[in-house]
Amino acid sequence: MFTSDLKLILRLYPQPSAAMSDILDQGNLWFSTIAVILVTLALGHALPELSVSFYEPLLVLALFYVPGTLIGGSLVGRVTGFNTSFQRDFAPLLTCAAAAWTAANTPLVLIAWFRPELVLAAAGLAYLYFAVLMFFAVRVVFGTDNGPAIAVVFLSPFSLVAAYFLWGPLHYLLSWLASPFVLFYAFYFLRGEFGNLTAGLRRGQSYRRNLEAAAINPHDGEAQYQLGLIFQQRRQYAEAIRRFTNAITIDPTHTDAHFQLGRIARDQGRLKDALGFFQTVVIQDERHSQSEILRELGALYIAARQYQVAERELAAFLERHPYDSEGLFYYGQALKGLGRAKEAVEAWQRSTEAASLAPAYIRRNAAKWSRLARKAAKED
Repeated sequence: MFTSDLKLILRLYPQPSAAMSDILDQGNLWFSTIAVILVTLALGHALPELSVSFYEPLLVLALFYVPGTLIGGSLVGRVTGFNTSFQRDFAPLLTCAAAAWTAANTPLVLIAWFRPELVLAAAGLAYLYFAVLMFFAVRVVFGTDNGPAIAVVFLSPFSLVAAYFLWGPLHYLLSWLASPFVLFYAFYFLRGEFGNLTAGLRRGQSYRRNLEAAAINPHDGEAQYQLGLIFQQRRQYAEAIRRFTNAITIDPTHTDAHFQLGRIARDQGRLKDALGFFQTVVIQDERHSQSEILRELGALYIAARQYQVAERELAAFLERHPYDSEGLFYYGQALKGLGRAKEAVEAWQRSTEAASLAPAYIRRNAAKWSRLARKAAKED
């Protein structure tokens, strides 16, 4: 088991995105945390002047950096708030962050042993590399686009300010709690809480294993589709396309798979392919996904600069969903493309109002379209 975990960490060097995805699905939190401790001990041995206890980097990651990243994630484009995110994502993110820290600092250990005069410069590069790896970790765990992922990684180190001010009292307290007996009783009485923190990681990994097992069945298109959704959320589009294609090969009437293939194709600029998938969805079920296919077609025709067709599709969608902030934003774009600037501004204003009235569970996603609508209205 530990061999496979070690291979996952080593894979971060050539394939960081795919490796982070596999760490999330197969990684072991205990191995990742032990790896941080071992690398810290190796650094302390190579650099005796480095006065860092073996547990300090792990403690900083667990108590400050990862919660800070979760706060950043809840502020930048996340659908859920911090409490929900903490329960669901703390253990997965800590596993990925510990693996990233290990991968970033292992070369530093080798440099400290063989070229100690280069340690200072190498340390800066190591923590820059750690930030790069955390970019991939944030994308995988939170399912964010590149821009929000960069913003979250940029904001995360600010949590270390709290570590700076609290480290003295915390270090003093830990020196008293480091007794094996105290640690044993702390683990005994708090093991349930530790189990709750790791439950999110276990559930996600169990769900993925069950899907992989079901996907072995050559007649189970739904398992292929669900795996495709996982890869799509992680921005691993090549694998997502493969899974969705498998789903429609097994079941050509799998409307959801056609829909998602169309969305990916549109995002990648393959407009002709996207149109083919969306037309299939319309033929199979025009009201698919609460008529969202009409909104997607409208966005596609806007990208193709066919504004009249886009306006028609979006008007039909808004007849059924008049308070959809995303649909109103696209509708404003279509109207602007037709030269109806005043109506476009009105549509963008309605998009902003709709976002402010959106239910809590979609408010953060609606806020994205509200921001775009306000920006478009100002520029017009």
